[in-house]
Amino acid sequence: MAEVVLYDYWRSSASYRLRIALGLLGIAYRTVPVDLLAGGHKSPAYRQRNPQGLVPALEIDGIMMTQSVAILEYLDETRPGQGLLPTDTLARQRVRALSHVIAMDIHPVCNLGVVRHVMDMATTHGEDPDAARSEWMAKYIGSGLAGFEAMLAQGPEASQGDFCHGDRPGMADICLIPQLYNAHRWGVDTSRFNRINAIAERCSVLKAFENAHPDHCPR
Repeated sequence: MAEVVLYDYWRSSASYRLRIALGLLGIAYRTVPVDLLAGGHKSPAYRQRNPQGLVPALEIDGIMMTQSVAILEYLDETRPGQGLLPTDTLARQRVRALSHVIAMDIHPVCNLGVVRHVMDMATTHGEDPDAARSEWMAKYIGSGLAGFEAMLAQGPEASQGDFCHGDRPGMADICLIPQLYNAHRWGVDTSRFNRINAIAERCSVLKAFENAHPDHCPR
């Protein structure tokens, strides 16, 4: 069987998602760190793996894959019965919607390139770039997680379990936990998110989530 290789940056939310998923599925992999701060993602060699010059890239089943949520869905389709997504169509829609709040609404406006631009604009206008970054993160992470919290309260009775959907962690939890890590990193107040915090506490004691934490990753 071909080796599974994750091209990873330790603090990347998208990479963090795949580390959790691979752990939940029990898939052994080798990590190749890509230093975003040093521009490793812009090198010609790396762009052969991911033409966007983003992390992660995952080599699995003999194919190089990009875009973390698409990879999560591929893993669900090729490793059935593992619970990354539920089997019921409406339940799958709910889990995708929760996942997309994080991966398509919060994450893109809070990634490294966007936030650097926000800081550069603040500097150009004679404003404090660090304060501008903090305000930006508080606004978009805070409002996004507030929407996520409200959505957790919606749905059929079967969706009300210990995790985002049901009684086992799946794709929505995989997306949530890295975003919550970023919220804490940037000092965003998450104390009002009771459901999110309860889910995070349950995830924190699971090995797949613990081992995937940025503090435990090669740099």
